[in-house]
Amino acid sequence: MISDGTLKAGDKLLPERDLAEMLGVSRASIREAISALAVLGVLEVRRGEGTFINGKFTRDSFNPLSILMLLDKTLEVLEIRKILESEGAALAAERASEDDIQKIGKAVDDMEEDVKKGGLGDEGDYVFHYNINQAAHNCILLQMIDAIMETVKMSLKVSRQSLYKLPKAPEILLEQHRAIFDSIAKRDAQKAKEEMKKHLEYVEEKILYFENEAERGDK
Repeated sequence: MISDGTLKAGDKLLPERDLAEMLGVSRASIREAISALAVLGVLEVRRGEGTFINGKFTRDSFNPLSILMLLDKTLEVLEIRKILESEGAALAAERASEDDIQKIGKAVDDMEEDVKKGGLGDEGDYVFHYNINQAAHNCILLQMIDAIMETVKMSLKVSRQSLYKLPKAPEILLEQHRAIFDSIAKRDAQKAKEEMKKHLEYVEEKILYFENEAERGDK
């Protein structure tokens, strides 16, 4: 409806229940879609009024494929990331230059600073992971990561928005990123691999938790 121009900037969406019935999906799926589209700037949720198409939205800025991947493939992308990035962290611990290590450390600092200001820290998160993959100095690995990074960048924002509803989540995420960085800085490849896998498994576990909670809420 958005991509074909049926809905335009400023239009109000139908209530969740009506959208779910019309599209033949669960209300949990509708809530997930609205949350993702709001984070991406396509929708604007106004408390007490409803959900609207963002006034700054244009069809040219809408990428249905990326959003479909974000909604349907987040867990699959995480599975691939566990395989690629765990090994990437190990390689980074072995091969990173001093400049690489400084860039990774700065990304953690930027993430922490943004969180302290009330942000999600998603930009620093993205840069952190990308810099680690660059520090692995394996062009094939980097090409494989590049193929999914646009989806990863969007999913980081959406997943952090959900994760921050949990007590201590911002602190836990920062600790995990610090542990990954420390392992790479100490040139401990096995520890870096383990810490990266632990971090991505934590995110995967919490996303599954929110999906299950949403499904239970529909019953």
